[in-house]
Amino acid sequence: MRKKVIAGNWKMNKTLEEGVTLASEVANMAKDELPGDVHLVMCVPYISLASVSKVINDKVALGAQNVYQKESGAFTGEISAPMLKSVGTKYVIIGHSERREYFAETNQQLADKVNISLANGLTPLFCCGETLAQREKGIHIDFVNTQLTESLFHLSPEDFKKVVIAYEPIWAIGTGVTASDEQAQEMHAKIREHLASKYGTVAEEISILYGGSMKPDNAKGLLACKDIDGGLIGGASLKARDFIDIAKSY
Repeated sequence: MRKKVIAGNWKMNKTLEEGVTLASEVANMAKDELPGDVHLVMCVPYISLASVSKVINDKVALGAQNVYQKESGAFTGEISAPMLKSVGTKYVIIGHSERREYFAETNQQLADKVNISLANGLTPLFCCGETLAQREKGIHIDFVNTQLTESLFHLSPEDFKKVVIAYEPIWAIGTGVTASDEQAQEMHAKIREHLASKYGTVAEEISILYGGSMKPDNAKGLLACKDIDGGLIGGASLKARDFIDIAKSY
């Protein structure tokens, strides 16, 4: 049975004090309300990692929003996988569409980030997805498949099992537009089919999350889809009640 994962991506939001307050609220609600088979993750800004790690409980895993592809060195402003691990980080987002677009991260660079994360015991939350223009041209499936192939298909089956994938229809991030349940399920099924072309039945063990404007009022339909195993939540993860209600939609 695939792991059910609801991961929150705070992006560049919340001061340290605000973040600790939010994390405490989420942890307390999760302890009281969350089903035992749902894995909750909070991916917080770097400045909040150490402090948030002290206020969460075993119902919530700590996640980072990025990692550098080297163990250490003269890379001013970057954060390494060993640093993340040292403050209790369990998950790390790799290849979010904003990182790809604003910071020109390449598929090869993301492959290196996947490698360094796995080598340090971190679970990569690997993001893939297409723009509206790519979808309208009918090249969205090939585009997403290329992202997966170039960044993940070098992994052994054993390492590949440790990766969580998040499909982000870029046209549905921060726009208020959400892919229909049918559109989301179609892409998740296509992704799993592509994974199976390389890894066979292992593809059935990989959790694939939906990452496009999931909210409490649309989560139930999306999470009921056969190949959708959770969500990568943006704006709704900044409100404890909304975040927990999405997780409870299972």
